[in-house]
Amino acid sequence: MTRKTALTRAHVEERLFGVLRWCVIAFLALITLLPFYYMLLLSVKPIDALLLDPGSLWVSAKDFTLSTYRDVLRSTGEGGEGFMRFLLNSALVSLGTVVLTLLAAVPGAYAISRLKFFGHRQVSALFLAVYLFPATLLAVPLFVVFARMGLSSSLVGLAIVYVAQTVPVSIYMLKNYLVTIPASIEEAAALDGCTRLQTVRKVILPLTLPSLMATGLYVFMIAWNEFLFALLFLAAAPGKWTVSLGLAQLSNGVEVPKTILMAGSVVLTIPVVLLFFAAERLLTEGLTSGADKS
Repeated sequence: MTRKTALTRAHVEERLFGVLRWCVIAFLALITLLPFYYMLLLSVKPIDALLLDPGSLWVSAKDFTLSTYRDVLRSTGEGGEGFMRFLLNSALVSLGTVVLTLLAAVPGAYAISRLKFFGHRQVSALFLAVYLFPATLLAVPLFVVFARMGLSSSLVGLAIVYVAQTVPVSIYMLKNYLVTIPASIEEAAALDGCTRLQTVRKVILPLTLPSLMATGLYVFMIAWNEFLFALLFLAAAPGKWTVSLGLAQLSNGVEVPKTILMAGSVVLTIPVVLLFFAAERLLTEGLTSGADKS
């Protein structure tokens, strides 16, 4: 009787937690997707339809319009907001940051995880500690240094600042994966005549592809959405603004309709969302790659 009662209780708990799990998933999906849906909805509405019914959660066929996106993407010389140029600037800075960060982080993470030297256990913690410094503390010194170097209004200078921000945490992320790769694989490669550099290029890099993808996407999102350093370095050069600066300009403009602002927000968000879904499998593997492997 006791065993039957225990089985019944376990069955009830399993059913209850199963229902609660889906309730939590539905709630999290709702609070995550509803704001984005409303933003997307406002971006395809004319301003007069929005003013007539601002709380509506759908758009009729006669009100549906893409003119807001045309206005956002057109150049300022054609009467638009110039977001196409901002998107190009953001893409150049973000992709350049990803490439430079990974070029610096891969050998750094490999050295920490494989090479034995004095203080190698503390180095990774120091890298992470550097990342914890608030950006506002570093903003003014970096601006002064880069201004003297002539890079204060340059996309190259902005990318270098982002690299300095993202390299420490990238090394920390990659190191957590590299320590899970058995050293015997490298020993076998050495027996086959591979140098250490060849081992890294032909053996380690293919094995770390999921972690590289996760780290690269993380770095890309930081560079794509960053605002403080972009404002500090590029405020005097509107032609080099990133999309986050362009969106801030729209939000501060009293004469800019909110539908245009929402279209700009969608343009800022869509590239990251598409990139995330395109790399979803590798990203999932990379985020869980720091766990111990059996």
